[in-house]
Amino acid sequence: MEKHITLVAAFHIAFGVIMIAGSIALGTVLTGLSFLTGEPEVMAILGTIAPIIGFFMAVVGVPMVIGGVGLLKRRSWARIVVLIVSVLALFKIPVGTALGIYSIWAMLQDETVQILNK
Repeated sequence: MEKHITLVAAFHIAFGVIMIAGSIALGTVLTGLSFLTGEPEVMAILGTIAPIIGFFMAVVGVPMVIGGVGLLKRRSWARIVVLIVSVLALFKIPVGTALGIYSIWAMLQDETVQILNK
């Protein structure tokens, strides 16, 4: 299970970093596109929606990174964080679903609980 814990941690860190970078890129691109159109309605809509979408992506990405780092350091609280973000990841078809299923399986194993509670 040690390898599974490390693998889950690495996947969560990588996926979380991608989500954070994506939130920044999405917010920047959509906001920039809204200004390029010169249309006040488009600017208002995209100027409102882009930061909201980016915020929610970051809200999931940051705990993924924190949970992954916690797992690498074998902290018991990281198991709960990873379980929560794994459930949220299930809705990000197909990669998030695979990550979520694998992470939930690995975190619910008795051996994982014993390793992280040392």
